[in-house]
Amino acid sequence: MSSVPSIADIPVAILCGGKGTRLKEETEFRPKPMVRIGDRPMVWHIMKTYAHYGFQNFMLCLGYKGQMIREYFFNYDWNHNDVLLELGKKRVSKLNNGHEENWKVWLIDTGQETMTGGRLKRLASYIDEMGSDILLGTYGDGVCNVDIAKLLDYHYSHGKLATITTVRPASRFGELMIADNLVTYFQEKPQTSAGWINGGYFVLHRKVLDLIQGDDTVFENQPLKTLAALGELAVYKHDGFWQCMDTYRELELLNKLYLSDKALWKVWQ
Repeated sequence: MSSVPSIADIPVAILCGGKGTRLKEETEFRPKPMVRIGDRPMVWHIMKTYAHYGFQNFMLCLGYKGQMIREYFFNYDWNHNDVLLELGKKRVSKLNNGHEENWKVWLIDTGQETMTGGRLKRLASYIDEMGSDILLGTYGDGVCNVDIAKLLDYHYSHGKLATITTVRPASRFGELMIADNLVTYFQEKPQTSAGWINGGYFVLHRKVLDLIQGDDTVFENQPLKTLAALGELAVYKHDGFWQCMDTYRELELLNKLYLSDKALWKVWQ
């Protein structure tokens, strides 16, 4: 039996490669995870949530306009510190430590047209390099105040290969049938939905990546359906805040909440 790794050594994958066509007012110019909520991009908010619980290794699955995400993190240290520029000497000095993050950010090109499962599959060699048999992850366009420490403890407690966080908004997302906290059926994006739906914030054993065929595999289709059929897909029911950013209206809502100090996902306060 493998030992439980420390939180800081567990990788967190964030799917950042999609084109976000339903939010084209913003995504025509930038990838959806770089759309700003307040003064920071969406992906930063997601990472801060995980970091609050001690996670430090973030594997960003890049695709559409991935260079913008690279540039943001390459310049992160300078953009979040006070800086002295000595133009004549061509010297730059940090005047303070303007941020508290001690993150390792893996910027991984997972392809322009790769599907969600394929993007996760492309992380396999890096996860193996880290020596971790577990992976956490979520989508780069939604925030949540789920207690990730409790989510991880729950995953260890049931011994299944995968756990996904389920939420209950009125939705057009993946609908789940659940019995005894196990998924018995998974359907992605039904025409109508009532009850629990896939909210991301998942925990996977490394073996789950072996169920993914390649770049064309949609994670929410065959891999999750196979896990459900095998009785290996557990759910963590989250009744708290969850909000995706699929449309401009949802972007406006998230900014309104953030600017009015009602950002319930901001657990690091």
